[in-house]
Amino acid sequence: MALELKQSVRLSQQLVVTPQLQQAIKLLQLSRLELQEIIQNEMLENPVLEDAETLPEEPDGDKQSAGEIHEQAKDEDKGHEHTMDEVGGADGSLKEPADFDWENYLNTYNAPGYSAERDVGGEEATTFENVLRQTESLQDHLLWQLHLSNFTPREQELGTEIIGNVNDDGYLQSTVDEIAAKVNAQPAEVESVLKRIQEFDPIGVASRDIQECLLCQAKLLGDAAPLVSEIIRGHLSDLERHNYSAIAKKLGVDVEKVKVAAHVVAALEPKPGRPFSQESPQYITPDVYVSKVGEDYVVTLNEDGLPKLRVSEFYRRALMRGSTVGDQTKEYIQERMRSAVWLIKSIHQRQQTLYKVASSIIKFQREFFNKGLMHLKPLVLKDVAEDIEMHESTISRVTANKYMHSPRGIFELKFFFNSGIHQLEGGGVASESVKLLVKKIISEEDPRSPLSDQDIALRLKGHNIDIARRTVAKYRESLGISPSSRRRRME
Repeated sequence: MALELKQSVRLSQQLVVTPQLQQAIKLLQLSRLELQEIIQNEMLENPVLEDAETLPEEPDGDKQSAGEIHEQAKDEDKGHEHTMDEVGGADGSLKEPADFDWENYLNTYNAPGYSAERDVGGEEATTFENVLRQTESLQDHLLWQLHLSNFTPREQELGTEIIGNVNDDGYLQSTVDEIAAKVNAQPAEVESVLKRIQEFDPIGVASRDIQECLLCQAKLLGDAAPLVSEIIRGHLSDLERHNYSAIAKKLGVDVEKVKVAAHVVAALEPKPGRPFSQESPQYITPDVYVSKVGEDYVVTLNEDGLPKLRVSEFYRRALMRGSTVGDQTKEYIQERMRSAVWLIKSIHQRQQTLYKVASSIIKFQREFFNKGLMHLKPLVLKDVAEDIEMHESTISRVTANKYMHSPRGIFELKFFFNSGIHQLEGGGVASESVKLLVKKIISEEDPRSPLSDQDIALRLKGHNIDIARRTVAKYRESLGISPSSRRRRME
């Protein structure tokens, strides 16, 4: 079979995702804070973009050409020179005092604590160290106590290594043998220093497990310490199930004393490092506001903090005067302007889509906004996509990382999309409504005889909801509720 080369012409169509379209898709799924960051970066990189709110709008009669602006800049420079002449010598240079001590000035200027405000105002300005607040970590707090305690240099070395292996919850992550091998010490030496560190504030820090942590705290309880320590050593499993009678029988004490000791154990801190947590609170800024006006709900987009982007009039005029602008400069301005215009259109399209999705959600979940969580309806992405005539993937991107402020509270947009649970008499109910009902049933149970998952499933049938026991267990676990064996309260 012979091989030959041929040329042929063929007409075909294909879909290509352009960089501009990729940017538009990316903007859809960004959160509000991420969108602000993207806009700020684009404004730094693209000189054509401007914030309309920060720049005063020029009247048409006052608009200047690029050449006029240049001439005005030169006049301003001359004005500055004139000011310098008045301050300095006739040639525009500053006059230097004959007896000025430059060496002392430079030494003062380069000093670590130097502040220009201190020289100008005559008083020492507030330093950043007095303004900024640094949160003390658990390790810093323990090291501070270590250096103030009566430890030998060798014990301080061991203590530093121990503290370095304490996690944020306050527990020791390494074993005594591992620490001893690392610092070339005997395990008994490390154990001795560890016991002393466990008496630091917070009590029980550097413990190896919760039992050791609680025992360290129980030592400070006075008269209640013996019984509390005995319960912690050997009866935590019964205590977790609130089986006070079994503990009383095993220890040979009165049940009432066991109950008192159980309350004392419950007041102890299982995570000593909790007060020194470095986690900062995450504040939610709603993307959409929903307010009720009469019988209708009004959707308002939150655009606070988002720059009002526009194309710079200066570069627009420079582009129109093509004869005075070089080809490379003109090409650069055109490219930057296309990028700016597409970004502005993409942000506008994102806001329009977000408004449509929020309005559609209110349309489907009106009963929820009127009556509460128990009236939340099953809703899927396809329902909203068909309502606003968009693709499901677009709805998924728009609802990601977006929040709605409503008269019922602040909710993530994805909260309103729930799978449906079939009812016995037809219809459906949202899974979030079923979770709320499960929580309500458990809150009304008898603590001496808590309901099992099967019992809860039977109770739900009385509310026209038919779900399996394993579904009840899944909802209960998602609510953070313990099983019936751990919810029992013994009298």
